[in-house]
Amino acid sequence: MSGGSAAIRLLCAGEQGLVVEFGNVISPQVNARVRRLASKIAQSTIEGVIETVPTYRSLLIYFDPLRLARADLARMIERLLAVEEETDKGGTDKVRLIRVPVCYGGEFGPDLEDVAQVNGLAVDEVVAIHSSRPYLVYMLGFTPGFAYLGGMSPKIATPRLGKPRTKIPQGSVGIAEQQTGLYPIESPGGWRLIGRTPLRPFSPGSARPFLFAAGDYVQFVPIQAEEFETIGRQVQAGRYAPHITDESLESMSHD
Repeated sequence: MSGGSAAIRLLCAGEQGLVVEFGNVISPQVNARVRRLASKIAQSTIEGVIETVPTYRSLLIYFDPLRLARADLARMIERLLAVEEETDKGGTDKVRLIRVPVCYGGEFGPDLEDVAQVNGLAVDEVVAIHSSRPYLVYMLGFTPGFAYLGGMSPKIATPRLGKPRTKIPQGSVGIAEQQTGLYPIESPGGWRLIGRTPLRPFSPGSARPFLFAAGDYVQFVPIQAEEFETIGRQVQAGRYAPHITDESLESMSHD
């Protein structure tokens, strides 16, 4: 099934799914189109649409086939895409910037020295590079609230562990190839652990259970162990408010 543009494909995904694929590359521009379509669908309140799931380069739309025919949904999506092409100006959006405190190295980041050695850097250089730029949240997945972040410098890219760990502490920050991310809950995983945040990216009992959303930006802020413990106690007591600001999309861009 073809969409209104050569770069877009509409694909079947089972009896209740329609995938809108925007391309075969991972880029902020492609991901922005995914999120814009998800927002337009939400605003349109299309009868029969159950949920939308954004990924790096596509949007999965779950729908009720007893209330909405796939062909009708496809036509509605094509109209929304045509409107996007006519009206999108780009570069004027505001985005959320979430500053995440991280204690690097030691018990919090047991693989930090390995990352430094692989890349021929000092440990302090790895920390400086990792915390020097904001990262785009492309999507959530793997575990509840796990944010896949884009934009990490290739200077600190490091292969995954040969043998994944069976238990990684909540809040651990890791590197895998040219990606970085943090584990919102205790789970297995094979990423190289370089630090840990005292924040809780996933709080199932709260009104807003996920700290991150697709389209947000994350900036890691180095802290010492003493500050980690202090913030951790505040988080535990419900007295810590994450530092979140609205920034221009242009200010988030980097090489």
